[in-house]
Amino acid sequence: MAQLTALIALLQFADGLFPSGGFAHSFGLETYAQAGTVRDATGLQRFVSAHLEGSAGPADAVAAALAARCGAAADLEACLELDRSLDAMKTVPEFRAGSRQMGRQTARAAAALGGDPFPAGLAAAVDDGLTSGHHAVVFGAVTGRAGAPPAAVAAAFLHSTAALLVGAGLRLLPIGQLEGQRVLVAMRAPIVRLARRAASAGVDDMWSFTPGLEIAGLRHAELEGRLFRS
Repeated sequence: MAQLTALIALLQFADGLFPSGGFAHSFGLETYAQAGTVRDATGLQRFVSAHLEGSAGPADAVAAALAARCGAAADLEACLELDRSLDAMKTVPEFRAGSRQMGRQTARAAAALGGDPFPAGLAAAVDDGLTSGHHAVVFGAVTGRAGAPPAAVAAAFLHSTAALLVGAGLRLLPIGQLEGQRVLVAMRAPIVRLARRAASAGVDDMWSFTPGLEIAGLRHAELEGRLFRS
């Protein structure tokens, strides 16, 4: 019963309908689409892979897995310290703001669901400016608190990230739903590998290196017409 409850919590928080605000972000994809660098499903798959392999996997998924342990132990201070470490790695203003926005909205929603003071304490810390509240940390903390193990938390976070990017691709590119689902299927094996690695990593193992995506993120603010906030 406990495992099923944890699975349901993961499904709820990773669902694209969860009010985290992820639909408003492309994390650089819009820049590539307007430039014609990404123009089809093959390009979208490469973009999603680069994002997972170079940033979301080695940085955010590790933070989510570590936060799951913090949530399980109700260790709010450890969550805040972890959040500070992740914040220092978010160098692109739009990406940093997007991660914070999604985390803040996730924390508020989790607190509003009631039944546990830990999400409420985390949400209060974010609202009071005591921590940035990055999405990976909040996601990991609340799902870990619900009993989800670190590897599963990391996998769910990475899948939701891939689904977010594919959703953005469906609005930016001339591709259909089936092509988008094929991209997600192609990401299954990398997500499993990255999630397992994240579950065994520590704070000092976190890293991110996606210079091309970061340049796209910086240029996004200068685009004349934009559908997305990042």
